[in-house]
Amino acid sequence: MEFLSVKLTIPDGANLILGQSHFIKTVEDLYEVMVTNVPGGKFGVAFSEASGPCLVRAEGNDDQLKMAAIYNIRDIACGHAFCIVMRDCFPINVLNAVKACPEVATVFCATANPVEVIVCRTEQGQGIMGVIDGFPPKGVEGPEDVTARKDFLRKIGYKL
Repeated sequence: MEFLSVKLTIPDGANLILGQSHFIKTVEDLYEVMVTNVPGGKFGVAFSEASGPCLVRAEGNDDQLKMAAIYNIRDIACGHAFCIVMRDCFPINVLNAVKACPEVATVFCATANPVEVIVCRTEQGQGIMGVIDGFPPKGVEGPEDVTARKDFLRKIGYKL
């Protein structure tokens, strides 16, 4: 058994969702989740089959984001993993719908931060053990930080 760290690629201004699912139609269903929950959002979805031809299946409405999703899934090389790379929308806009997709078994992360995927390799193949999302805490927020957080959420329209 061997553990690996795989750094994901997130294009500038984009976010991603990394998860695991269980069926070939995952890529089509996640495409539908994206277009019905964020009209006008740009995205690419890639999914790695874990049986049969074991292909990376991909869909999307933006070629750059679709290729980023494909590269991430190929680099991870774990069966039944999926990656959605998105722009002009945020994971918060689609995360509940992604989790409600019948094929989705789990979501490992939803982020724009640098991400490392911890992968375990055995004789059979590879599997995702977890993720390292962003950086460790540098402290606890003070009153100025609370104000800045609340101002930011209002600036981007997530709070009144």
